[in-house]
Amino acid sequence: MQTGNNTTGRKRASFIEQARREQVIRAAAETVAQVGYANASLSRIAEQAGISKSVISYHFAGKDELMVLVAQQFIDASAEFMFARVEAEPTATGQVSAWISGQVEYYAAHRTGFLAMISIITNHRSADGSNPFTGQLDEEVDEFARLLQRGQRDGEFRAFDPRSTAVIILRSTEALISAWVMDESLDLTDQMGTLLDFVHHAIRRENR
Repeated sequence: MQTGNNTTGRKRASFIEQARREQVIRAAAETVAQVGYANASLSRIAEQAGISKSVISYHFAGKDELMVLVAQQFIDASAEFMFARVEAEPTATGQVSAWISGQVEYYAAHRTGFLAMISIITNHRSADGSNPFTGQLDEEVDEFARLLQRGQRDGEFRAFDPRSTAVIILRSTEALISAWVMDESLDLTDQMGTLLDFVHHAIRRENR
């Protein structure tokens, strides 16, 4: 009986600790979105979460670890949402549309997380001065470039440099969301339709 009670107690403690970590991560995202990366101190994050700073220090090594987790969780969640849509499309053309629309819709539905993620990946640096997210950003470009290459092989897309085009399309998608963040009166659905139309006209192979 004692062993069972101990196991239950450990599970309960683990659940509580995980819930507390998630609470801190949410508060960190909200704080960064409100005041920016540089001003998002642990004290401000603690105030946002309604806890003491020591609670954050108990669960996280410091601001660096916390900021990376905030950005990484958003990146992972948005990628999962977007790739589920991409994989459901049978053609490269459909997958390009699903990639762009999936990103835009997820970012728009999670404005706070998007603001925090952008601020963190733009400003955060490792101890050696490097950006820890550079590799992931490059992987995203490479993955999209491979999608464009497949469209070229299948005869859906015209000839162009896949990687350069991937960079342009992905950065254009981010710029669209950034413009909406600055001015929420923008019709995001209309803007996304315009972007998709522009992209498909730029990459598709014209029938002769």
